[in-house]
Parts: sequence; C-alpha cells; structure tokens
Amino acid sequence: MRIVIAPDKFKGSLSAPDVARHLEEGLRKGSATAAGPGTLEVLGALEVLRIPVADGGEGTLDAAVGSGFTRRRAVVSGPTGQPLTAEFAVRGREAVIEMATASGLAVLPGYDGGRPGSASARAASSLGTGELIRAALDAGCRQIILGVGGSANTDGGAGVLQGLGARLLGAAGNELPLGGAALADLAAIDFSGFDTRLEESRFILASDVDNPLLGPEGAAAIFGPQKGATAADVGELDAALANFVQVLAAEIGPRAVKAASAPGAGAAGGVGYAAIAALAASRRPGIDVVLEFTRLAERLAGADLVITGEGSLDEQSLLGKTPMGVARAAAGAGVPVLAVCGRTTLTPEQQQNSGFRQVYPLTALESSVEICIAEAGRLLEELGQHIGVHLTDSAYTKEPLNV
Repeated sequence: MRIVIAPDKFKGSLSAPDVARHLEEGLRKGSATAAGPGTLEVLGALEVLRIPVADGGEGTLDAAVGSGFTRRRAVVSGPTGQPLTAEFAVRGREAVIEMATASGLAVLPGYDGGRPGSASARAASSLGTGELIRAALDAGCRQIILGVGGSANTDGGAGVLQGLGARLLGAAGNELPLGGAALADLAAIDFSGFDTRLEESRFILASDVDNPLLGPEGAAAIFGPQKGATAADVGELDAALANFVQVLAAEIGPRAVKAASAPGAGAAGGVGYAAIAALAASRRPGIDVVLEFTRLAERLAGADLVITGEGSLDEQSLLGKTPMGVARAAAGAGVPVLAVCGRTTLTPEQQQNSGFRQVYPLTALESSVEICIAEAGRLLEELGQHIGVHLTDSAYTKEPLNV
C-alpha cells in the first residue's frame, strides 16, 4: 500500500517535515499492530512518501528541500541591516527563496513574537532578500521563485532593488538610509550597478495576497500595523511608497505606475511591487507554485491514500491554503485524502465538500490547545497509529475518530 503524506507546518509547533515524520511513525506502528492472518496480503508492503508542502510563505524552503533542492546559506543584511545567515534552496538553475529568512519579523533583533515598535516599522528593509537573490544568481540560478510572507518591512521592495545593485538617492545625491519611511526623501534611483544577470532571469512571485501597493487596501494600511506601524506611521509610509512609485516610473517608465495597482503589489510590505515592476515577476498562488516544484501530482501516481493538514483547518483554509491544494491534486488523481490538524472549525458538510474523507484534529485526543501545541509530535503519532490500524478497513475514512 502506498501512502503520500503531504502536510503544511503546524504553525508555532512543528515544521512540515516534522509533521510528516511523526505521522509516518504512527502509521507504521498502527499498520504493524493491525497485521494478522491475511492482512499483509490485503495491505502489502507499506510504502510511505513524505512530501512537505507550503502555501508560498513560511515553510516553502522546507518544501523545496524535501523535493530534492539543496539547501544553501548566505550572509545577508537582516531587516535592520545587521548581518545574519539566511537560507535558500537550489535545484539546477532553479532557486527557491523564502524572504522571511532574510527580511522577516521573526529575524528582527530581539523579536519575541509580539508586536514590533514604530521604529522597526519605519526602518525595516527588504535588503537581505535582494542579497539572497544575488546569492542565487551567483549559484547559477536563472529561474527564481520568491516566496513572500511574514516580512518586517514596508519599503515597497526598495531594499530588494538595493540588494541587487540599485542606489536610492536623495535630492543632494546622498544615498538614503534603509526602510520605507526614508523613501519620502527619494529623488532618484541609480540603476547603473544593477545586476545584469537579471536580464536573463525569470521570477515567480508566490503569493496569495492580492492587495495593491497604495491606499486604504495597500501594504502600509493593511499590513503596516502588524509590523508595529502607528496610525501616523501608516500615513507616512503610504505617502513614501507613493513617492517611490513616481521616482521609479521616472527611471523605468509607466509600467512602474501600472504595477502599483497590480494584485499582489502590496504583498510583503510591497516586495510584490518591486518584483512585478522591476523584475517582471509573474504572480501565482503560493500553493500552486509549491505543488508544481514538488511535483506532487505526478508523485501521486499509484498512491492509495493521501494525508495532508495544517495547524488550524478552518474557513480560511478553504480559500486556497495548502490542504485544499493537496485535496484538489488528490481528487485529480482519484486518490482518497484525509486531513490532520491541530484543531478544526469546519462543519462535517464543509469537510466533505472540501474533498476530505475525514478530518482528524489533535483536539479529539487532547482538549487543551496548549498541550496540543507543545506535544503535537506525540499526538500526531497517535493519530497516525489510528489511521494505520484501519488501513484495511474500507470504512475507516468515514468513521469518526474514536478516542
């Protein structure tokens, strides 16, 4: 029997590779427990294929490495300019960059998971992401997947351009400091040092965010407060980004203005904007990009069961999150699919309409969410064992979990 385990991370608890590993351990224990006269003839050898997946944000790098990419490291500038070691992944001439590893909230100095301060919101930069792209170019890559999400910056991707050799100048010809707020003083952009290898490179922006760069639905207004921006900061950052658009348009033409309204321009503090305007990136839903480079559809050939999941399976999951993408791929291959999760708010009807034969939440085993987060590995092994025991039962995907 061939089982494909293709989960996303359980945020705040386990990475996708760890989720898959614990599930496999449980499955093998359960199938061994169920083994008896005639069982092996029905079940056959248990083959488990682990394919960690993601939706283009955090965890995308793990998904790439789990699909045959090689992990690489580079020393780059963090969100506040301090050096840090960030990772990207390479397979042939293709690279996957998870920008949060270089420019994310989680790598802010002293970040403890709370709301950053105003100074960070104004000064955080995407410079390190540009430097990661340059490292990928140095590695010979010419197709670059840029997974965005979890960013600390609201700089319109100006830092990305700086990391690739552009110089942002004030009226006196001085080079501007990093961050979105400084763009209010931007007077010119010098592209003379821009990396020429970009001309032969293709970029894919993996993002589910469809916000424009500017205005009430833009990067500053919608995402700035999550990064520590006050109401006053939001107004200043939005105006600074508008100035950035005008100056960039003077350098590269009207496409810079058009790109500001493009869906996804507001992603990652406006990194989506710079990618679309200056790097001619094509925006695609993150889960589609990840499923493509993991080759999930073709690796489902011959599978008898797919198990997917994420930390919280809820109404937002139905809008294109990882489990839905996996469920669609499984349906296309005619393979039944189960979901595991930390918790779920989906009704049985929603679960069925989503294509899941059954949804198994950790909260069915342990009512305390805190314990589910802290002991997710153990609980996932229990769920995996339950599924493994019933692998030869044609109704096991339809029965509620009995614990």
